[in-house]
Amino acid sequence: MKKCFMNFLLCGLCGWCMECFWTGLSSIMKHKDKALLCRTSVWMFPIYGMAAFLSPICKKLEYKNALLRGGVYAFLIFIAEYSSGNILNKFGACPWDYSKAKLNYKGIIRFDYAPAWFLVGLFYEKLLNRK
Repeated sequence: MKKCFMNFLLCGLCGWCMECFWTGLSSIMKHKDKALLCRTSVWMFPIYGMAAFLSPICKKLEYKNALLRGGVYAFLIFIAEYSSGNILNKFGACPWDYSKAKLNYKGIIRFDYAPAWFLVGLFYEKLLNRK
């Protein structure tokens, strides 16, 4: 139980850091903001922390090729993003809105983020399988 909790904290913190990096880089690209200001929400910590629950799946996929593993992780991340976004929307608390993006679904997920979620999933796999 302690390991699961520690993985939850680690995944949550790593996810927050990745989001800060991602939104900071996009701020310079979209708004020419040289301060690289990032934007996130406290809600994102437990959402990213849920990646800790990928651990049993990582073990089952351990000897499969990276394309399959990354694809499975990206799919599961989309499910988690859609589910959490849907729940947060019901309370008017969803910190993201992709409705203006071309490849969005209900403003909650963006299919053009699939390559990013693929890589994030493989990153979490390495994090969760560390010795």
